Amino acid sequence: MDWISPRQLKRLGMLNMNRRNVDYIARYNDRSSYPLVDNKLKTKLAVSEYDVQTPRLLQVVRQQHEISHFRDMAEDLAGFAIKPAKGSGGKGITVVTGRDGDEFIKASGARIPTAMLERHLTNILAGLYSLAGAPDVAIVESLVQSSPTLARYSFQGVPDIRIVVFQGYPVMAMLRLATTASDGKANLHQGAVGVGLDIGSGQSLNAVQFNRPISLHPDTGLALENIKIDDWENMLEMAARCFEATGLGYMGVDLVVDANEGPLLLELNARPGLAIQMANGCGLLPRLRTIEHLKRPHFSPRERAAFAMESFARL
Repeated sequence: MDWISPRQLKRLGMLNMNRRNVDYIARYNDRSSYPLVDNKLKTKLAVSEYDVQTPRLLQVVRQQHEISHFRDMAEDLAGFAIKPAKGSGGKGITVVTGRDGDEFIKASGARIPTAMLERHLTNILAGLYSLAGAPDVAIVESLVQSSPTLARYSFQGVPDIRIVVFQGYPVMAMLRLATTASDGKANLHQGAVGVGLDIGSGQSLNAVQFNRPISLHPDTGLALENIKIDDWENMLEMAARCFEATGLGYMGVDLVVDANEGPLLLELNARPGLAIQMANGCGLLPRLRTIEHLKRPHFSPRERAAFAMESFARL
């Protein structure tokens, strides 16, 4: 069945884009907080004060002349990630996983000479990947070594976990797995797989690719029905702490699980997409309204995470 009626969508409590924009983003997100989450460097600095770990910062390139220092900085590095501070949708992110002489190797196996990475840094500074094309800053971070239990489900890319947080409560989550179609990026619009996660346990629920249900990863062939996220309660609490760090009432929190460091924050999104509802097979509206109708909100991130696990569990 390729279509669903508006009545059925309403019965499922699906949040549409207009309602999301007006009733939740515009109402609960103060625009003064947007520059904080639209800039990865500012995000890293803000959340660090609230005990939210992020990948280690190796270099910040603000001016063209600083690019000359990149070659020296990367001399002894086998892996790292270059990101535009104001980029969106994964654009401009280059992940290097190895090195062979003067060439760096991407997760796909493609080889990149140092000069090409330096040109990429120049393009970032010029605003090629930033919102509205504004001049940008490039950041170089340590390479995330994905937890083996999750890495095996993803294809040539680090899997991440998107958690929608409303008024400090984690209300819905999904695991995003890279594919050949997504070019190793965990971006659903580019063809990554979205796996809905039970808020109560971190257990997988449903899986979709290109908005269609699937049961096996298209590249690895692994079944997606029995995935379990370790340290789940801690990850929900981390996501909840981002509310205090930013003041944003409605946001997406993107986390990864590093093999050595544990859960790390990748970035925050003040305008999280709605495909997470497809991956979970249910709508956001009932959960958002549950939080809005609370007579006594919980003040600590731990209490909010615990409330969400109890209230929104499906398994």
